[in-house]
Amino acid sequence: MSDSDDYAYDEESGEWMPASELAERKAAASQVEVRDAVGNLLEDGDSVALIKDLEVKGAGKTLKVGTVIKSIRLTGDPQEIDCRHESIKGLVLRAEFVRKR
Repeated sequence: MSDSDDYAYDEESGEWMPASELAERKAAASQVEVRDAVGNLLEDGDSVALIKDLEVKGAGKTLKVGTVIKSIRLTGDPQEIDCRHESIKGLVLRAEFVRKR
């Protein structure tokens, strides 16, 4: 640490700390861990496979077991993932019905 570091007050811990360290702590706390049905950690861009047949409301389709969904995106909700399927736009799946490939 140098003398030119800016310090900020952390209300949670009640301590003064370098502003860069406080920013890193807040960024780490805001990240949400999304896990699939077997406990694997999911990240943006992963491919997943369905573990159960799912009826898609509003589309009149059923996605079958084993259907591969490529390039998922995390939504910030630990239970939902945003994905794209060739026949369904705006598909949001629950993480409990997929497993990482």
